[in-house]
Order: sequence, then structure tokens, then C-alpha cells
Amino acid sequence: MNKAPRKTIVLLASILLLQLLAAPFTFSQSTENIFVYGDALPDAPELSARGEFKIGVRTLDFVNKNQVDILKTKENANARYDRALKVEVWYPAALTAGQQEIVTYEEVMGTSNDPKRPLIPFTFKGRATRDAAPSTTSGTFPLIVVSHGYVGSRLLLTYLTENLASKGYVVVAIDHAESTFRDAAGFTSTLLNRSKDILFVLNQMADLGKPGSKNFLSGLLDANSIGLIGYSMGGYGVLNVAGAGYSEGFAKAFGGMSGGSNAIEVRTTRNAEYENSLDPRIKAVVAFAPWGMERGVWDTESLKGLKVPTFFVAGSQDDVSGYEKGIKAIYTGAVNAERYLLTYENARHNVAPNPPPAEALRPGLPFDEYYRYAEPAWDERRINNINQHFVTAFMGKYLKGKDLDKYLDLPKNSNEKTWTGFKARSSTGMQLLHEAAR
Repeated sequence: MNKAPRKTIVLLASILLLQLLAAPFTFSQSTENIFVYGDALPDAPELSARGEFKIGVRTLDFVNKNQVDILKTKENANARYDRALKVEVWYPAALTAGQQEIVTYEEVMGTSNDPKRPLIPFTFKGRATRDAAPSTTSGTFPLIVVSHGYVGSRLLLTYLTENLASKGYVVVAIDHAESTFRDAAGFTSTLLNRSKDILFVLNQMADLGKPGSKNFLSGLLDANSIGLIGYSMGGYGVLNVAGAGYSEGFAKAFGGMSGGSNAIEVRTTRNAEYENSLDPRIKAVVAFAPWGMERGVWDTESLKGLKVPTFFVAGSQDDVSGYEKGIKAIYTGAVNAERYLLTYENARHNVAPNPPPAEALRPGLPFDEYYRYAEPAWDERRINNINQHFVTAFMGKYLKGKDLDKYLDLPKNSNEKTWTGFKARSSTGMQLLHEAAR
């Protein structure tokens, strides 16, 4: 019998090890005996555990009509188009006998406008039931709107969207047109449309939740209690929706990028249309690694417009959004908001997404397919569990009025004393700042 060369055996063993590291872990409590994104690791903090509700998931399609087509305004200053937005909705559900709380999500990696990063389809499992009947016995649930980064998708944070729905929220995540893996286009579209998409979807969901809408959401969601979650460019968007108008300097820079268009002025501080768009139903914001401060998106005056309680999450080595002059500067400057800043020491930008899929380990793929998800100094599953814990505490406090301050009012340095809700010796490598509104 022929024996494989030693180098071949070592290579095959290395590939197998990488696949095992990326593959689902197995724990006894897991449905179908698999470990799904967001499941609790042994050292997961207390509030990361899933809630009491079984959850359903549905895909909806919205169209925001007659919008500025900023990618064509250089050729035609009056270019308009209908903007199609696909969303995923997770909600408390009433499962029937035999229905399993398991779903297969279809995703791609790559970037449609980069020939060096072709689109590669893949699937992954989640803990939800596709098209399940909504719960009808527990009243209404606060609405949470989720916005991904550039590029990304509505499925980028399923570990968090599923977890929140299981705790009694209706959660909607947006595929932002011209900003997803599948349809990435010019960056000016993301700059202009991110906050506009969030507002549009928020209002569409609120309308569908009204009694008599004949939609499954009718009577299910409480549109008077709304939270926003954004990652990277999603953070850029949710902060603007919540009151941090873009600066006049940024509006001028945008005009230079878009052939002289002033379309973004309607999202700038002190603009009448912008001021009228601020929605008092928004009660809480979570901004993961929000992009823009280092590029002049906000200034001292525009940050003062943020008055909604906000929880920032950052990596101390973020080299995309910046830390000291980026995310932390937003936190410092938002003096009129009750605010928190959770920092993962030595993390870079990927403090929000799902872990890397197994497909990202294929030999020959661009390194960035893996580093779109992974962190160099942190286990992404660990970050996911910690995010679940703190977002649960923050949203529970501000959207549901729960007494969860013990999980939020903590010593600044996690290394000095184990934080409340964390297992002994497990709250290392983090910092949590907290400032009251001025």
C-alpha cells in the first residue's frame, strides 16, 4: 500500500484542525446536537442566555419610492429611483407540535464589486422557525431595528437578533441596497441612504404593527418603544437617526464626492427636515464601532443633538473607525445623552458580527474573507456572548423599564474585579465607561 508523504499528512491534518475550529461545537443542550452562532460558551455571562420565547423568522420586502439615485447624479442631477430593501424579521412565536426551532440561513461571502473577491454562497444554522405563527398571549413587544456595515447583510448579526427576539422583542435587520455583499456599489449610496433606510424601515414596521393591518405583525409590536442597533456604517446611520446630525463640513465633502449633490443636507444638524425626522419613539441606541468621526462626519455641535441613551462598543485597536479620535471621541462628545462605552482591549473593528463561517477557511481565499468576521486577539464567539449580555441589560433597562443597573454600573476596569453577571475570573480584557447626560 502506498504511503502518503509526511508533508501531505501534516497539511491534511492542519486543514482538518482549521475546519474543526470553525465548525459548530457540540453541547448537550443544543437542538439537533449542534452549536449555533450565539449559543452560550461555558464562560458566557449571565444575560447572554436565551430568553423564554420561541422565535419565528420571516423575510419581507419593502420599496422606498422616488429616492435620489446618488450614484447617477453626476450624469443627471435629478436622477431618482425606487429603492428596494429586503429585511429579516425575528419575533416571539407560538410553535405547533412538531415544529423545530431551527432554520437554515443562505448567505454569501465576497464582494460583488471586487473581482478579486468573488461571491461564494454558504449556509449556516440558526435557532428560529421559518414563518412560524406569532405569539398572541404575551401582549406587544418593543421593536429593534438593526443596520449592518459596508459591506454586510441582514444576516450578519443573527447571534444577537435571535437572542433578543427570544427575550421579547420584534427585531428587524435590513439589507441596505448597494451596500451588501451581493450588490455593493459606490460608497456615496451608503453615506446618503443609511439613515434614510433605517427611518423608512422603522416606519414600515410600525405601520404593519398597527391593529387591522392584516399583517402577521398586527398587534405584535410596540412602536412606541423602539431601539436601534448599528455596526460600523450601521452605527453611522443609527446615531444620525437618533439625533447626531451630520456636520456642515461633512455635507460639503459629500458634495465633492457626488458631483456637487446636496442630497445629504437633509440629514445635517440644524436642517429643518432633519429636525422634523427625529422620532421620540426611539428610546435606546447600540452603536458597534460606529464609523465617521475621524472623517469629520460629526463635530462638537452636531454630537450635542444625540439625546437618546446610547451604548457604544469598540475595540481599542480599531483601525477602521478609529478609537481615541473615533468611537471614544463620539462617546465623549455626546454630552446630552446617557451613554456607555464598552471597550474590548486589543480588539480591532470586528466587535459585532457572527463568527467566521467554515467556508472562510478554504485554501486560496483572500485573507479578508476570514478577517471580515474574525478578531486577532479575541474569540468571536466570546465577543458574541458578551454583546448579548450587555445589549440585553441595556435594552431591557431602556425599552422595558427593567431594573438591570447592576449589570451596567460596574468598575471601569474588568481586570480589577469580576464584573456582576460574569463567572469568576472571566471578565478580563475589557473596560466600561459610563456618563450621565449633561
